[in-house]
Parts: sequence; structure tokens; C-alpha cells
Amino acid sequence: MNFSSTIETSIKQKRLAVKLTAKGENYVQQGHPWVFSDSITKINNDAETGDLAIIFGKRKNTMIGIGLYDGNSPIRIKMIYNDSRSVTINDEFFLRKIQNAYKKRVPLLATDTNSYRLIFGENDGFPSLIADVYDRVLVVKLYSEIWLSDLKTILESLIETSHCKTVVLRLSRGLQNSSAHELKDGEVVYGSLDNEVVEFVEHGVKFSANVIKGHKTGYFLDHRENRRQVGLLSKGKTVLDVFSYAGGFSVHALANGAKEVTSLDISKQALEIAKDNGRLNVYSGVHNTIAGDAFKILEQLISEKKRFDVVVIDPPSFAKQQSEIQLAKKKYAQLARLGEQLTAREGLLVLASCSSRVTASSFYDINEQALKSTKRSFSIEQKTQHDVDHPIGFQEGAYLKCAYYRFHD
Repeated sequence: MNFSSTIETSIKQKRLAVKLTAKGENYVQQGHPWVFSDSITKINNDAETGDLAIIFGKRKNTMIGIGLYDGNSPIRIKMIYNDSRSVTINDEFFLRKIQNAYKKRVPLLATDTNSYRLIFGENDGFPSLIADVYDRVLVVKLYSEIWLSDLKTILESLIETSHCKTVVLRLSRGLQNSSAHELKDGEVVYGSLDNEVVEFVEHGVKFSANVIKGHKTGYFLDHRENRRQVGLLSKGKTVLDVFSYAGGFSVHALANGAKEVTSLDISKQALEIAKDNGRLNVYSGVHNTIAGDAFKILEQLISEKKRFDVVVIDPPSFAKQQSEIQLAKKKYAQLARLGEQLTAREGLLVLASCSSRVTASSFYDINEQALKSTKRSFSIEQKTQHDVDHPIGFQEGAYLKCAYYRFHD
């Protein structure tokens, strides 16, 4: 395969012998993918990012797992193999892992869908690496230097498995500022790309993603099943899509016959993308957009006595660090109360969270307490979490939760 010259890198990878604290050892044996620096009791003095870390158990001094050493992160070792059985880390090892990940996505690809997450980081055994497919374009996003020495091998296996014709490489901010490589964010490293905006299909609804400059890999694939369901529930309805970004929920609603859809987001550019995505499909409803701070706009709409048959509130993460959890919970409660006031009689309120530090049970409790305080009668139609292409491999890997609340008065 012919890759960009920046991929042809020859980074040497050493083998490290590692011993952990009893607690760290237990985590590895339980299948956890992270080893923090304070769990390491013994390691080579010359350890460098990307080196293969062989972890030995205390009792029998035999291998209990293998990871990649990351000197730039408090998560010092990122596990790629949690087992005591001998294994060779080579091309076949990575190909096998990618093929196993692909098999989990097969049911999704049997639907009218050609966009999916092929590799979901740690949950698929590839910590700090994401691989999304948009039609025949594969977008790989790296969050750590640990993959630089194996990048060519992994890309070859991803292409072989997905049958994609083009590969775009995206880099985290930290990697963009790294001097350990010559890679560029948004670089087409394999094949060619005529347009940075790539069209794809999600359960029969057309969308687009800017794979070069868009957020993350260009689009958010995780809410796919919720978007499909909201679309089916929106026929003939008025819909408010809060924190709409590129219009995922809005476009599904329009494509499924919604009478009127209002997309609300702070970014005018995102709202333009939402309008463009809508126009990729045939629809007869009206598509309105409002740019501004969601909390302020929701208050304004309430003061104007506006009501919608379906209200979807899917904010960005409110708790990116431990210290933000309590404030995040207050914001979720506030959004639930605001959303209730905008939901019509017999209407549907859909509340979502992508804050991994706020658990699903905690999020659902917050919503129910907030809605009960309004004295309106409601029932919970369903609670959902990750779609099939976002499998949960460990507790911290579960971040997405969503609940559907039906009001009866």
C-alpha cells in the first residue's frame, strides 16, 4: 500500500519489564486498560513513549498483560493485551483485533448505513486511537504518540478490514504540537480525496462530514440509534433540537415527516452545516435555526409561551474533570426543567448526556427528580446507552446515556 511519506517512520520500540502495586496488578487482571504512574513500582530507566511494556505479576513473576508506555500521560501504560497467555505483538495481532472489532459492527452494516466507528479506543483494545468510516473514507484520530511505531501496520489492517479507499489522519492538539513525528492534522495519508466534505448515509438519511476540519473526525456517530428513533417519533410533529450541532436529530426528524424543526446551537457555522445536511434529503417541513446560548434561548422561548411536540436536549460534556461533576449535575437538572416547560401536552422530552463522570443512574435520577418537581404527569418510555459500534469495554468507557420522557398533561 502506498502511504504518504510521513507514515514511513522507523521508530524503535524497546521492551520494558514492569512491576505494579497490588492494586494496579488487580486492575490489569480484571481487564482494565489503564495503568497510572503511581501504580508502577519497577520499570526500566530508559523507558520511552511507544515502548512495549510487559507487566509481570508479583506472585509467580510471569506476564499478566502487555501495554504501550506513554511518558506524556498520567496514564503511564495503556493496555493492549490483558491476559497471561503468551502472545506475539506483530501485524497479525493488530489485524486480528481489528477484525474482531469489525465483527461487532456487522449487524449495523446490514441496515441502510455506511458510516460507523470501527475502532472505539480502549473499548476495542486500541487506547488513544479512534477510527471512523464515512462511506469509503476512513478517518483515524490519534491522541498519543504511543501508536507512531505501529501506525503503518494498523492503517494497513484498517484498510484491509474496512475496504476504504481513502485514509485521513486527525491528530489531538497535543500530537499536533509534538516534535516526535512529521504528521499533519487533516493529512490524506492514503488514496485521494476530491472534497473534504464527505457524504454518507445513516439509516437511510443522508448526512455529510468535514473529515479534514470538522470536530473530532467530522461528525458524532454515537447517537445514531437515538436519532433514528427520534426521527420515527417526529412524523407530523413540531421539534426543538437543542445543542443541535450539525443537525443530527433535526435532519432525521425532517426526513421522517416532521412539520417544523427548530435547530438551536451556539455556533452559526454548525447551524449552516445542519441546513446543508437537511437539504441532502427530501422533506416538506420547515427548518428553522436559532444561534445563541442554549440556556438563555430556552428561557426566551418559555417567556414567549412556545411549545413543541418533541424536545431533544443533547449538550456537550459538562464534566471533563472531577471538579466539574457537581456543576454538571446542576446543569442537567436545569435543562430538564427548561425542557419540560417547552414540551407540549402529550409531548416527548428526550434528555441526553455524554459526561462519562456522571453515571447513567445518576443522570436518570437527576432528570426524574427535576421532572417530578414540576408536578406534571409523565412516563419513561425508554432509556438507551451506546449504539453497537460504541461497545463498552470497561466502566469508564461508558459515557453516553439518553432517556425519553412522555408527558400526559
